[in-house]
Amino acid sequence: MAQVWAVPGGHVPFGGTGGEPQFTSFDQLCVLNTTDSEAEVLLHFYYEDTEPVGPYRFAVGARRIRHVRVNDLIDPEAVRLDRPYGCVLSSPVPVVVQFLRQDTRLPGTVALTGTMAHPVG
Repeated sequence: MAQVWAVPGGHVPFGGTGGEPQFTSFDQLCVLNTTDSEAEVLLHFYYEDTEPVGPYRFAVGARRIRHVRVNDLIDPEAVRLDRPYGCVLSSPVPVVVQFLRQDTRLPGTVALTGTMAHPVG
């Protein structure tokens, strides 16, 4: 568990085959909060050719888990699709972060991959 996590290899696939939302390509962050306090999460995105964007904010309740689709983040601006990004998530309480990608660009195929984010510090 850590308070700061990094995901260096983000890239929301653009497009997909099949019905929405279950067959939409996406990147997702899965945040587990096992503490007795709510986690007010801040998220910043980094791109190759522009300044970082953020913070994006969301809460994870005490002793809860929350899945956040990167595609759905729009405030302060929509996350850029089909562009490499890295992101850093920070929380006032220790949490665990997993990164998940679903890629449905090839007809009849759902590619799903997951990995742990990297704890910082």
